[in-house]
Amino acid sequence: MSDLPLRAVTRTAKLAALPLGFAGRTALGLGKKTIGRSAEAVANEIQTRTAEQLFKVLGELKGGAMKFGQVLSIFEAALPPEIAGPYRATLTKLQESAPPMPVATVHRVLAENLGPDWRENFRSFNDKPAAAASIGQVHKAVWKDGREVAVKVQYPGAGKALISDFNQLARVGKLVGVLFPGADIRSILDELKHRVREELDYTVEAASQSAFAKAYADDPDFLVPEVVAQSGTVLVTEWIYGIPLAKIITDGTQEQRDRAGLLFARFLFSAPPRCGHLHADPHPGNFRLMEDGRLGVIDFGAVDRLEGGMQEEIGTLMRIGALGDPAEIVAACRAEGIIRDGVEVDAAALAAFIEPLAVPMRADTFKFSREWLRDQAARVTDLRPDNVVRYLNLPNDYVLVHRTIGLGTGVLCQLECEGPFRAEAIRWVKGFAPGEPTGEDAATSGPAPED
Repeated sequence: MSDLPLRAVTRTAKLAALPLGFAGRTALGLGKKTIGRSAEAVANEIQTRTAEQLFKVLGELKGGAMKFGQVLSIFEAALPPEIAGPYRATLTKLQESAPPMPVATVHRVLAENLGPDWRENFRSFNDKPAAAASIGQVHKAVWKDGREVAVKVQYPGAGKALISDFNQLARVGKLVGVLFPGADIRSILDELKHRVREELDYTVEAASQSAFAKAYADDPDFLVPEVVAQSGTVLVTEWIYGIPLAKIITDGTQEQRDRAGLLFARFLFSAPPRCGHLHADPHPGNFRLMEDGRLGVIDFGAVDRLEGGMQEEIGTLMRIGALGDPAEIVAACRAEGIIRDGVEVDAAALAAFIEPLAVPMRADTFKFSREWLRDQAARVTDLRPDNVVRYLNLPNDYVLVHRTIGLGTGVLCQLECEGPFRAEAIRWVKGFAPGEPTGEDAATSGPAPED
């Protein structure tokens, strides 16, 4: 634990200070309201100051705090412009960077996992990290066979720090709710806490990445780097270049945005039927637009294994959601057995829950935008899955899949891209368009939709 950039007592103090700061700002706001300021102006000021403190503290921490911040950063597109603007750069930085480990610590971890003669595995090794994530950092090196590689080194004590952070972050739910009132923060934290146990095991990550690399080998649209070696808390994979999606979000041309967005959606849709896995961490730091037009995908620590691809019930729900009319949605759900006999649901709530997932699939092309996402967030006051989904007859994987698609939608809105996303759903999601070839069948049924 002492090897982490901030000691436990410091980390805990910073996290604990967040709700205290919020309480102070709320009291200040109430005081200003009494002297004539409008409630809207006070609320905006509280949101702005809350965002400043929250992102500043999360950006200084690793472990669970940084991972939580990465998830929140994807929702950035739903924030009001006056709040989102000043912090967009901070959020992008949070997605891809963090203070590095001391070089001596890196060398010690490599020796403990690859052996005292670890340098013999490399022709060269750059001590300066190329990137940092929530539980480890990446170094660029040249493997002994001449391949450029990424060496992922886990922070000593990362597991203990992560659990500690999640326990502390549970105390700031009210604070985060000020910025993201539609997000189920407790559910997000619970899911992250569960998933991170797998992420700490690089053996699992190596197996997942190998499965993706095999499924997408020689693919004209995607590049998944091969696993070169794995031992303990060290993972070595092929190095890939390309423009980070975060860079395209801030500086990309519309052509780059559209290309990256279409491939991003295609990857999320196609992975379950092609390799039985779902990439469950779709934040911009894990994707690169290559010079040859392919989308490079990295970091397979958060992966869900889905039997039978994207379950037919999920595709059916997407198709039904595209109907638009709440009464028709409920009737179709009953006809498909998604709502069982004798179970009553709020039609408007169900339609609102499905809307962000279904709207982009109604027309041949759709334009994702921050404005559209803000409108969805403002119109739907409660997007928490456990409020509606608990009444539906859906597979256990549905909540994770819905959350992943929701996060992916946030990225597409950050890209502000336009494309034929309905065709991608028809091609890959079983149940979305009955009678159409999907999944593995689609791969042999003719060319992909025009990009």
